[in-house]
Amino acid sequence: MALLGLTASGKSDLALCLAEVYRAEIASVDSMQVYRGMDIGTAKPTPADQARIPHHLLDLASPETDFAVAEFQAAGRRVMAEAQRRGTRLILAGGSGLYFRALADPLEFPPGDPEVRRRVDRLPDARARAELLAADPEAPRHLDMANPRRVRRALEVVKTGGPPPSRRSLLKSARQVRDYRGGAPLLALGLDPGPALAGRAESRLERMLQAGLLEEVAGLDGKMGRNASQAVGYKQLLPVVRGETPLREGRRRALSATMRLARRQRTFFRRDPRIRWLPWDGDVGGMCRSARRLIETETQWTS
Repeated sequence: MALLGLTASGKSDLALCLAEVYRAEIASVDSMQVYRGMDIGTAKPTPADQARIPHHLLDLASPETDFAVAEFQAAGRRVMAEAQRRGTRLILAGGSGLYFRALADPLEFPPGDPEVRRRVDRLPDARARAELLAADPEAPRHLDMANPRRVRRALEVVKTGGPPPSRRSLLKSARQVRDYRGGAPLLALGLDPGPALAGRAESRLERMLQAGLLEEVAGLDGKMGRNASQAVGYKQLLPVVRGETPLREGRRRALSATMRLARRQRTFFRRDPRIRWLPWDGDVGGMCRSARRLIETETQWTS
C-alpha cells in the first residue's frame, strides 16, 4: 500500500503508526531523502524512527551526485522484490509523485547522455526553457516549466534524440496499475491538511531551524549537485549561511517555496484516481484508525 500527500501533512507519523499496527516496513518515495547528510531539511526519519521501524530508500547517494529517478526505480524495485520474498508488508510513503509512480506504475525512463547533460547544465535557466519550447511548444502542458531540473532533463532527452514531453507517454492509466504483490489493486491513501497547511509548514520550519537546519545547510555548501541544490529550504537558506541574505528573508523564501511545493503536490496527486483521501484533522491516532478501516476493508491486511 502507499501513503502519499502534501509536505508537512503528517505522512511520516501516520506511516509509523500503520507500520507498527501491520508489522510493515516503510519505503520512502521522496526525491531528496535519497541524499546523505540532507536530514533535517528533508524531514528524513530520525535514527529513533528508523530503529522503531525498518526504513528503505534513504541515503542512497552523495548530494554531489545527480541521482536520477531511473536509479531510484531500480533500487526501489529491488527493495520491493526482497520484501515480497520475505513475505514482509511494505508501505510506500512520501510526497514525490514521480518517485511513487516510478515504483507503482510501469514507467520507462529515457536514457541520458553525460556530455549532453553537462552542456545543458551550463545553460542559464531562461535559455534552457527557450530551447525546450523551441523544440516542443506544447511542453508547458506536460511539464512544470518552473522546475529547472525537469526542464533540463527534458531538454537533455530531446537533444539525445528522445521524445519531447508532449509526445512522451510515461504515465500509464492508474486504473491499470497493479501492485508488486502480483495482481491486487494498489491501495493508496492521501493526506491533505487543507487550510491548516500554512500554519503547519511554518511551525515545522521553525522546528527545523531550532534543530540545526542552518548548520546542516552550511555544512553542505559547495557539496550539492544540480538536483540536491534545488531542495526546498536548502536553496533558500544557502544565501543566509553565506551572509548574502538576512535570516528573516531566507525564512520567508523557504516558507513560500514550501507552499509552492505543496500546491504542485496537490495538483499532481489529485489527478490520480486510485488515491483515497483520508479525513484530515491533525490527530495521528484518529487518522490511523480511519486508515485502518479502509485498509482492512479493501485489502487482505489485518493487524
